[in-house]
Amino acid sequence: MRFQLLGPLSITDGSDLVVLPPAKPTSLLAALLVRPGEVVTTDRLRQAVWGEEQPATAKAALQSCVLRLRRLFAKYDIEEQAVVAVAGGYLVPADDATLDLLHFRRLTAEADGAGEAELPLLRSALGLWSGPLLTNVPSALLHRDEVPRLVEERLRALERVCEIQLTQGRYREVLVDLWEVTRAHPHHEGLAAQLMRALYRVGRQNEALSEYRRLRAHLRDELGVDPGAELQRLELSILRGDESMDPAAPQTVTATGAKLPAEAARVAAPAARLPHVPGFTGRTRETADLLSHLGGDRPAIPGPRLAVISGGPGTGKTALALHVAQLLTDHFPGGGVLLSLSRPDGTPLPREEAAGELRALLPSDAALGPCLVILDDVVHPDQVRTLLDVTGRAAVLVTSRMGLAALVATHGPAVVRLGPLSPQESGALLTAVLGRERVTAEAAAARTLAELCGHLPLALRIVGARLLTRPKTRLADCADWLRRDLPARLALPDDPRMSVPLALDRALRRLPAPLAEAHLRLARLDDRITAPAAAGALAVSETDAEELLELLLDQGLLEEDQPGALRMNALFRAHARHQTGRTADVPPAAVAAARRALPSGAS
Repeated sequence: MRFQLLGPLSITDGSDLVVLPPAKPTSLLAALLVRPGEVVTTDRLRQAVWGEEQPATAKAALQSCVLRLRRLFAKYDIEEQAVVAVAGGYLVPADDATLDLLHFRRLTAEADGAGEAELPLLRSALGLWSGPLLTNVPSALLHRDEVPRLVEERLRALERVCEIQLTQGRYREVLVDLWEVTRAHPHHEGLAAQLMRALYRVGRQNEALSEYRRLRAHLRDELGVDPGAELQRLELSILRGDESMDPAAPQTVTATGAKLPAEAARVAAPAARLPHVPGFTGRTRETADLLSHLGGDRPAIPGPRLAVISGGPGTGKTALALHVAQLLTDHFPGGGVLLSLSRPDGTPLPREEAAGELRALLPSDAALGPCLVILDDVVHPDQVRTLLDVTGRAAVLVTSRMGLAALVATHGPAVVRLGPLSPQESGALLTAVLGRERVTAEAAAARTLAELCGHLPLALRIVGARLLTRPKTRLADCADWLRRDLPARLALPDDPRMSVPLALDRALRRLPAPLAEAHLRLARLDDRITAPAAAGALAVSETDAEELLELLLDQGLLEEDQPGALRMNALFRAHARHQTGRTADVPPAAVAAARRALPSGAS
């Protein structure tokens, strides 16, 4: 059995939860648990249970209350000795397996100095909190003396989580936590400063200054003081637009692989500042293959080392590329650069513009050694070929929705094709985001969530973010909510780019109209899509149907199931079926029209 103090006081065996009634034994238990393993004096316990109006027979009344508490423990198969009488008072022995408060403190202690593991450990610790503290404990003394102390422990951990995310450039993501906590604790200057920084970094200067004015008004009204010197300096920096507070464009990619505007991707930055992908999970085999090809020893051959990562929208191509780049830091002393070769509308970046931007990004000092170039969102093999002379000794890692077979044929790169995550990888991703305890408690619901997300990293990260900001929401309830309106609900309200529907809409807008219409019509078929079935659905010949299927496969909108059969990701199918009102007939000349309209190398 386990006591849960970080919320309403309750007892659980891991599956069933009993919230204790608001009674004197509950106050007594809370007074003991907030000081786990310590002797709490009888005087302190009487004050916690009865306050200033103690009965005349307070000593006997306390003993009676202890007896009632022991009977409660017996009812739930807890050892009677759980309440131990000692000289001068009582104590409750506890450890991190029997009390969530001690589990929280162990996780926060482990997080200190844990490097990349610090953030997930702190997230797991914060996930133990299940709402306002001790709402079922009718003790004025505990709410006055103990609850603020415990709340401060939570705020310290949350403030550290937000600081890590700000350092990593995850400004939009951290806004979710900061909006909520600054409203709940309007006097907290450290959290207010973090919210101001995050707002300013995403270009919302006026809102950042409004937050300062809100805090200043609150402090003056409640305490008659002004914000501290640090906050005043921060306000001045924002007003002046100091270079150190420049609201630079957001990072190019999030841990989901969601793309940001191409203009942001083309910000010149030294390799050491490539966007970091926190909490990267899965893709073990693909990562190993890329590391071996790009970082391993091999005989000298002409031209740069080249690798291609391809896959459909939301599969995390750019996230994998950045993860690999991070792991290869020691192999490329010249650093790494990231250049997006597509504009926001999906059209290729013109050749000369791309070459000029790449030259500006590459290190000017050749003595630094080779670097790693990530050419992101390539739409045609010629885009890569024309830049290989510019890259010099650099290794080149390409990401594209297409297979780029022509580039593979001429340059023989390592090729990694990304599809959905495996069920095990999806489970690991949810566990990394939500914490093992929460996922294990609803293992079946976690599997259902992964299936509803089509096992796509983008969708899973969106679901994880929603659940992190709603700690009381059960995974099963989230799955039911998603199921009622897929994929529309797979989006985050504070960042429209974190949206599965938007990613799929953009993927369709990039396609020639006949190919997009073919995709929408094929969504009406069952899981396995064969050429004869596609021919019937599209009203074209079987030969034309085969070619259309090949084009959609190359665009990452279909996956190979088995010889002669393809399949459409369940999430892609749900999105396409929402678009059925837009479908038109696929003309007999659809294949030729589609091929003509597909992007060619930018000139």
